[in-house]
Amino acid sequence: MIGCILLVRHGETEWNLERRIQGRFDSPLTSRGEAQAQAVGRLLGKLPEAASARIVASPLRRAMRTAEIIRPHLAAVADLVIDDRLREISAGAWDGLTFRDIEQLSPGTFDGDGRYEWNFRAPGGETYDSFAARVAEWLSEAAAAPFVIAVTHGVVSRVLRGLYAGLPREAALALPVPQDKVFLLRGGLIEEIQVRALDAETP
Repeated sequence: MIGCILLVRHGETEWNLERRIQGRFDSPLTSRGEAQAQAVGRLLGKLPEAASARIVASPLRRAMRTAEIIRPHLAAVADLVIDDRLREISAGAWDGLTFRDIEQLSPGTFDGDGRYEWNFRAPGGETYDSFAARVAEWLSEAAAAPFVIAVTHGVVSRVLRGLYAGLPREAALALPVPQDKVFLLRGGLIEEIQVRALDAETP
């Protein structure tokens, strides 16, 4: 079992505000997203678990920018490692569309028992099995390092936590993905740490 993963979702982006699916595409962090990343950095800088951690990020710009903001807060400023396996799921033809656009194209997509599975029903998108396999591969390899800070995305965070905790697929896909919390994965357990996102830095 891995020593410790500190799992971070990227800060708020412009497309998050528009409820637009980013997938393989990207949009800049908002000013609030930048503040969230700064707050995460301050929090991690105070955690003993992060003192010797390496920082790994998805190659998508919103995650890389969040990781770049976090890095200077760490006691030992480590190199930023990019890992494609932490990239967000692609929703294929739905990437770049709003939730309203998708509902018009495919009515009922977000309704009923399958509402958490919609990401994996997109035309030309990734399947759950292929997506979970790449996330699981990263998680397995991460076990070789005692401390890792992983900066990634919403669906990646859900599936990764689900795999780590051994949750059923449906339960994993329903997990919350806040941008003002860090998830500490250690000893087979997951702890949620609140980030005081907009507080001023304490002297």
